[in-house]
Amino acid sequence: MHPVTRRFADSPFVRAVVILAALATSGVAQAAGAMCTAHSPAHRVALVELYSSEGCNSCPPADHWLGQWKDSGAAQGIVPLALHVDYWNSLGWTDRFSQHRFTERQQTLTDLAGGHTIYTPEIFVSGRELRSWSQPESFDERIHKVTAEPAQADVALELAPPAQGTNGFGVDARFTSKAATHDPLNAYVAVYENALTSQVRAGENNGATLHHERVVRQWIGPVPLAEGSAQIRREIALDPADAADSHAQAGKFGVVAFVENAATGEVLQVAELATCH
Repeated sequence: MHPVTRRFADSPFVRAVVILAALATSGVAQAAGAMCTAHSPAHRVALVELYSSEGCNSCPPADHWLGQWKDSGAAQGIVPLALHVDYWNSLGWTDRFSQHRFTERQQTLTDLAGGHTIYTPEIFVSGRELRSWSQPESFDERIHKVTAEPAQADVALELAPPAQGTNGFGVDARFTSKAATHDPLNAYVAVYENALTSQVRAGENNGATLHHERVVRQWIGPVPLAEGSAQIRREIALDPADAADSHAQAGKFGVVAFVENAATGEVLQVAELATCH
């Protein structure tokens, strides 16, 4: 564990620009021509957030643990994301996946829960820390508690091909609150990447080959829900090499969309969708 004060340095991966797109929804993820759509289920889904760093020698086991859930999906109630923080970057190895906004989010969730110290690896389930995540009984109990509850929001998600002459895909997500609360609600979209490998040449993991799944590369939000609803529409542009790789490996990239209570950090509902080809 590594306590830290707030220090941030941005490290963007993809750029996002607003595009217009139509939204079609269904009860399950499906291909519709070149379109893919998904809709969150009637029960609540657990968003599992791992805060990690390539500079932390206690993180690789947690990265490996998170990878077992990469194909679970919203239907099984678990949607995992790996968010690489930047506060290890000055200690010998710069994590190419780190973003300052993930350090900020980790600190915000900790503050909302009345905590003070952030560390890696740290797990949050639906916005609440779970220190005993490595104990299967404890993790299963938390997941069951979340998924046994009815959904407090609906999330509809559509992925579309990119505009002509570009690489990437379009994202269109709609969020509708069903929560009986007057607290402000925010919508988010995260673009993740699977099957990533790094050869670490300095720091605590010097000489190690690290493997990562569900690494968040693009983070969009918060977007406030107005009168109980919100919409996020973006075109996600990938580097040509990444775009070519995504076609070679089905499921290389995907999108997670979720609604969060801004006053408590509680994640109300989640939908996810891998890019379709």
